[in-house]
Amino acid sequence: MFGKEKKTKRFKILHKESVSMIAFSIFQDTETGVNYIYTDSGVGGGLTALLDKDGKPVVTPVEKE
Repeated sequence: MFGKEKKTKRFKILHKESVSMIAFSIFQDTETGVNYIYTDSGVGGGLTALLDKDGKPVVTPVEKE
């Protein structure tokens, strides 16, 4: 039916955690599997690729829904 096609979300939340007034979230790009970390301190935030000990992006296998 028109307008009823299922849309897949590009990003998926893998983990949420907070310490004091700082919140951390790990997102996965569902097309590439690359993980990103987002931090939010209430007055600002930042997003960057999550890196392993060798400086390479962390990639999690994508689960197809």
